[in-house]
Amino acid sequence: MKILVTGGLGFIGSHTVVELQNEGFDVVIIDDLSNSSMKVLEGIEAITGKKPEFEQLDLREKKAVQDFFIRHGTVSGVIHFAASKAVGESVENPLLYYENNINTLVYLLQQLQKKQEARFIFSSSCTVYGQAEKMPITEDAPIQTAMSPYGNTKQIGEEIVQDVARVSGINAILLRYFNPIGAHESAHIGELPLGVPQNLVPFITQTGIGLREKLSVFGDDYPTPDGTCIRDYIHVVDLAKAHVTALKRLIEGKNAEKVEVFNLGTGKGNSVLEVVNAFEKVSGQKLNYTIVRRREGDITQAYADTAKANKILGWKAQLTLEDALASAWKWEQKVRGK
Repeated sequence: MKILVTGGLGFIGSHTVVELQNEGFDVVIIDDLSNSSMKVLEGIEAITGKKPEFEQLDLREKKAVQDFFIRHGTVSGVIHFAASKAVGESVENPLLYYENNINTLVYLLQQLQKKQEARFIFSSSCTVYGQAEKMPITEDAPIQTAMSPYGNTKQIGEEIVQDVARVSGINAILLRYFNPIGAHESAHIGELPLGVPQNLVPFITQTGIGLREKLSVFGDDYPTPDGTCIRDYIHVVDLAKAHVTALKRLIEGKNAEKVEVFNLGTGKGNSVLEVVNAFEKVSGQKLNYTIVRRREGDITQAYADTAKANKILGWKAQLTLEDALASAWKWEQKVRGK
């Protein structure tokens, strides 16, 4: 069965391609290389022994998307990762985010709804919950007003998928990620942001290796035990495996509704300073960091209630925060040739 993975050379996408190929799926990747590298293809091949099909394509170009589906008519499922994902950048440049995250989704779904049946896995986010009132966050938690244009694109994206599935042969699962970190244990693939990292862990590892002078911790005056934000950090390999499990659920027709929603996290929250301390422990490095003012768009805390995914998907995060940080550090050292 041929599965399209958009953004398949990105951080989560590449790890999901590995898990798909390990399960025997034929994979074709679309990526525009705006935040990824062709070297990732080599990493995927080194792990799985098979190079997936690849097309460099900008999903914002409607004609290019149409032509792709003409060439790849046998695609029967899509896992859609391709999107811009930095909260801060989305606040500064909202139109970039609306174009890249909404138009691309529409163009993909226009092609999929032409099929008699299709499966669609949407890469969503816990940002749809905004500043949730209760922890841990269940799938039934109210969708709050988005705290950023990025968060808003995920809310709108979910609504679009719901609306299209209702009137087409598409069955979909919306996966709301919490905070993916780590790398493949082989260190053949990992998180490699172009330019200055927007996420905590790559900034930590780049600071640890000397690429960045210091880590800025955004605020220590939040109402949390140590004053820093709390997030649910999930190992990217656990997250990737959840996508394969969700896809199989749709293929086997086990979904109870046309569109299902699952939180993907560990069910445990860690503060920024706890992540820093855990990194120092696994790496043996003392990290240079400084407290700076809060960042616009950041919420105080978010961690998942994973009971639904554990029970219905039969999936559970297996790897620890220390596992994730150790793999991220191993990857960083390999990338920098240390």
